[in-house]
Amino acid sequence: MGQSTDPVPAGWKGGFAESNPAFAYPDPDLSSLPMLPNMANIRRLQRQQAVLWPEFSWLTDPGQEQSRCYQMFAPDISRIGYDDEGRVYSIICPQQGVCTAALGCLNVEVTVTGQRGWVDEPCKTLAADMTVTGQIWFSPSARQNSLVRWLWNEFVASDHPFPHDKAHAIQVSTFKPGAPDQPIFPLRKGETTDFRIPEFARHQSEAWSVGNLGVEIGPIRKTGDSVADTFNTLVMDLFNLYSGNLLLPGNILTWNVWFTEPALVNRQEWARHAEVWRKSIDADHGSPDGPGTSARYYNGSPFEPVEAAVEREIEKILQFIKNHL
Repeated sequence: MGQSTDPVPAGWKGGFAESNPAFAYPDPDLSSLPMLPNMANIRRLQRQQAVLWPEFSWLTDPGQEQSRCYQMFAPDISRIGYDDEGRVYSIICPQQGVCTAALGCLNVEVTVTGQRGWVDEPCKTLAADMTVTGQIWFSPSARQNSLVRWLWNEFVASDHPFPHDKAHAIQVSTFKPGAPDQPIFPLRKGETTDFRIPEFARHQSEAWSVGNLGVEIGPIRKTGDSVADTFNTLVMDLFNLYSGNLLLPGNILTWNVWFTEPALVNRQEWARHAEVWRKSIDADHGSPDGPGTSARYYNGSPFEPVEAAVEREIEKILQFIKNHL
């Protein structure tokens, strides 16, 4: 991993990782800690590590390992925040976007809804538990799409909810892989060992440390509005075609989070940063340090959606318009 002449900023006390023997590796048990709301304890934050390289991986054809893709989401959005003792109080989540020919760009965010855990700076280790929700909504440029603009107006006129921003996003449930009744899943040190990782998705020479986590994708959550639920299902089907089944129910989404070295927290800056991403990227999944990468296979070749399948999904959307609007 990358090195620094002053790797641990002044003020580090540590000790929280050792405060309970159950927290220790090789199998940290954090169940004695409450799951904390993600933005409720900013006043307690003293230190942070930024996730400058959030590297995701999933199977574009579930069950077929050769179909595995790798994609870095937009950098310098995600962070883990903690106090001088190393107790975690906040984790900011990553975003990315997918652009479709028919509906413009869609944002996808892995939204952290709860967390608990610890960080040990001198040892470059951490252990945390999280709950997350996948969220999909139309990016600003999609509103310039005549079809999206028309759909949005029709939905509003008919009093149906429309996923035009993050506050009204399509929500995708997640859970610990293989355990649909367990929404809490672990973030642990090191890269995942569940599959091979190409060099273009690794950052050993520049990162301070790395952790990994994975979730299984569940169904989208119902809004209670049958028209909106039908439309959201069609949008998700089209999104999955363009993204390579990124959020297909039953698929497992895994990511290695490559951290920069620890830094002190400016709480006002943290709150502003979190607020920007809470409301979403303001320019089509752009980010301060540039956009993420495109999805690629292990050999570096790009993922390309099957146009014939995309055309079929667009036909379904047009049929939806005919039937409901």
